[in-house]
Amino acid sequence: MSSLLAAALDASPHIAPLADLAAPTAGPSGVPEVGGGEAPPGADGLLKVLKWVAWSVTALCVAGLFGVAARMAVDHSKGGGREHARGLGFVLGACLLIGSASGIVGALV
Repeated sequence: MSSLLAAALDASPHIAPLADLAAPTAGPSGVPEVGGGEAPPGADGLLKVLKWVAWSVTALCVAGLFGVAARMAVDHSKGGGREHARGLGFVLGACLLIGSASGIVGALV
């Protein structure tokens, strides 16, 4: 049977030889190596601004916690205070996002 198949493959110029079909093809070699990279000129000023923004947002998160705590204290004296859990959740979520921002960016880059 194999001699019949070999004769058929030799006779047809349109069918690729079995050796060509079984040969491995070069696929993607993976993630390209881009190196460590180099900061563009003037990047020091941008990094300084980003540090200021990070500091300001952290200060706003602390102020947000103080604000929620103050509203809870005032409403507790009036007999309320349970509806502030949503505001506290938003502020704590923002604090968590700000605290993990550098780790998230580091993982993506």
